[in-house]
Amino acid sequence: MTLNRVPDLDALQLLLRVAGTGSLGRAAAEHGISQPAVSARIRSIERLVGFAVVDRGARGSTLTPAGALLADWARGVLAAAEVLEAGIASLRADADARLRVAASLTVAEHLLPRWLVRLATDRPDVAVSLSAMNSTEVGRALLDHGVDLGFVEGPAVSADLDGEVVARDELAVVVNPAHPWARRRRPLDPEELAATRLVTREPGSGTRLALEAALAALLPAGPGAATPLLELSTASAVRSAVEAGAGPAVLSTFAVEDDVAAGRLVHVPVPGLDLSRRLRAVWPRGQRPTGPARDLLRIAARHAVWTPPEPVTAG
Repeated sequence: MTLNRVPDLDALQLLLRVAGTGSLGRAAAEHGISQPAVSARIRSIERLVGFAVVDRGARGSTLTPAGALLADWARGVLAAAEVLEAGIASLRADADARLRVAASLTVAEHLLPRWLVRLATDRPDVAVSLSAMNSTEVGRALLDHGVDLGFVEGPAVSADLDGEVVARDELAVVVNPAHPWARRRRPLDPEELAATRLVTREPGSGTRLALEAALAALLPAGPGAATPLLELSTASAVRSAVEAGAGPAVLSTFAVEDDVAAGRLVHVPVPGLDLSRRLRAVWPRGQRPTGPARDLLRIAARHAVWTPPEPVTAG
């Protein structure tokens, strides 16, 4: 089915104004354009449909019989278009009333709560659902259209996603106060860390990916990180295992700052190893966030200022 000989909605609406006013000049005034422009549009309609639609005379303009029939049909088309427009507006309003967010656990636990409080203040009409998952799963949820906006902490973003940095974070090697590293006199070197079996997050975790990337960048010829001692699905579980004496771990400073300050964990510096990372908001490539997602993105970028705490170090 082709519609290449069907006038557009604006042209049909103009035709009805000519019919209703009986004057090209009055139709022009109602339509907000000049009388020459109306004449040109009518000629365009006639060329498109292949017949005359308006009789122009000294006493005004009237529709031809074919033009009158076209106008009758146009009324039905314009009424249907109004229904369509109202339906589209209702769908848009529904989309603007809800926001589905997926975030890696560090962001979900330590940053998003205050961002969402600010969003609720600015947009009390928006209902937000939050899913906490690892960075790899966040990307998958976005590409499956299961969420509207994502936040990740991994060192790289899929080529299928766009994003921007909204915060910066620092990873920290932490141990139980009774662990030998807590009392060591010389700094921990990256090679020893790489060779140590750690308590880690699951594969796909942004924290784990960031550590692996940092070690690979510093030790490109090395064997990579050792096989994990334990793999756990949340930062809280990793932190609890370290506090119980299971072994060292590398976690976000966001996640361990209170425990380090209270002496439940000890931060062990690793000179020469860059454990800083960028936390990003992400969305499907070419689909810049709109509506509530855009508002949350602005809040995150504006309110993510953070100064790392002074660590409790070994020695």
